[in-house]
Amino acid sequence: MTHTTDATTDMTTYATTFATTYTARPIDPAVLKDLRTADDADRPMVPFADEEGGAPLRCCLRRSEPGERIALVSYAPLRRWAAGTGVDPGAYDEQGPVFIHADDCPGPDLRGHPFPGAHRTVRRYSAEGHILGGRLVENPEAFDEAFDEAFAEAFADPEVALVHVRAVEYGCFLYEVRRA
Repeated sequence: MTHTTDATTDMTTYATTFATTYTARPIDPAVLKDLRTADDADRPMVPFADEEGGAPLRCCLRRSEPGERIALVSYAPLRRWAAGTGVDPGAYDEQGPVFIHADDCPGPDLRGHPFPGAHRTVRRYSAEGHILGGRLVENPEAFDEAFDEAFAEAFADPEVALVHVRAVEYGCFLYEVRRA
């Protein structure tokens, strides 16, 4: 994989930090560049204009606006993380569909937790890339507090290295949070 100067930008400029110490990590710019060429299922990206808007964009952790040029690509977040840490997630390796901008975007510019107002799961992973459990976050009225509590609970376990936030209705990966 070839990295350009743009692709090696520090992830802190692309992450949303909550009122606590937990940071939502969008898909890394270097990975986005790869996915725009061929996704993790080795398919070429097929961009389209999002006529309705509302697609959860994993590159900038916001919903798409009507008319934006986006793509649905296959992404293997745990596989990508494991490759960077030198572990093999084995059967826990998953790949699934994610929406991204078809072209470069500036990354997230958010306050609070991305994609609020819906039920989510916080899935916990060990440093070996194995699932350690999870938690349903289902309180839309106190969304930020419910997430902060779920992250605090997850990272209180010293075995937890990272968590994935996923949509309940489809199980899709939304974003990653790593141990501080």
